[in-house]
Amino acid sequence: MKSRVMYIEGKSEGLSGSARIGRVTFFKTGKSLYYQGQTFQSLKGQGFKSNYFDVDTGNEYWISGCRKDGADRLYGERIPVEIDEDVREEYWTEVRGQPEKKNGKTA
Repeated sequence: MKSRVMYIEGKSEGLSGSARIGRVTFFKTGKSLYYQGQTFQSLKGQGFKSNYFDVDTGNEYWISGCRKDGADRLYGERIPVEIDEDVREEYWTEVRGQPEKKNGKTA
């Protein structure tokens, strides 16, 4: 299975929800994702400001690749986004190109 550092934002609280940056694993079909014990399935374009849902809870999420400029939130809010410890160095060095921030816990 392939994995990638991605942006994950919950949409059950409204248009701007809690968000993280972490390692997501793709299932073979590419239509389902796995992150920290949760399985997400594609909404196939049917979501409102969301593109995946949690198969256990039905809660909707926006999951996307991380942007180099760090503007991952849909509306550009300046709310800090937590970065999982296991991807922190990769995020700051490979995605953002800012290795001096490799210990930063939020983006």
